[in-house]
Amino acid sequence: MKAYWVKTGKLIKKLFNGFVWDIPNNNNIVYLTFDDGPTPEITEWVLGVLKKYDIKATFFCIGNNIKKHPEIFKKVADDGHTIANHTYNHLNGWKTKKETYLENTFACEEVIKGFTHEEYTTKLFRPPYGKIKPSQAKVIKDKGYKIIMWDVLSADFDKTITPEKCLENVTENTKEGSVIIFHDSVKAFPNLEYALPRAIEYLKKKKFRFEAMH
Repeated sequence: MKAYWVKTGKLIKKLFNGFVWDIPNNNNIVYLTFDDGPTPEITEWVLGVLKKYDIKATFFCIGNNIKKHPEIFKKVADDGHTIANHTYNHLNGWKTKKETYLENTFACEEVIKGFTHEEYTTKLFRPPYGKIKPSQAKVIKDKGYKIIMWDVLSADFDKTITPEKCLENVTENTKEGSVIIFHDSVKAFPNLEYALPRAIEYLKKKKFRFEAMH
């Protein structure tokens, strides 16, 4: 049994309705998001794909990766994509003390602000692994953040699935308003490289439009 779900069910969305799982609309808009970067070569490859298809996306960045690769991070911002918070060290909220988790989250905010102009910064936060305690979530929301989860998980990080299955996860489950997760990481790249451009082409043919989150 896998430790994640590809398509978020209605019951989960209802139980945890303080989080953003999708963004309903009447304009066939969907939202591509990328977790865990910036990563040398991988993030730049993703930027090239997005530029080719004229798409804006949302990048949930790890603070430590921003600090290590500021030039790549700057490319993400300069291309007009939305920058969002994914903690400084990719912490699992369920396994981390409240104070430590919050310090780590706001350390990421500071590094984002340090490397971008104000117009690039957002109050969007995605907890790594989708795991966050209610006490952690409350403080983060009280600081003005929206906590962004997902409607569709590509599972590109899962080395036990094929690239074709990764693509199917996206094409079979995306609907109007879906928030879709890919990862601009080395681990995910074998699946990402195959699935991302094909998923974009498929969804464009289905008349979906792509927007960054704000």
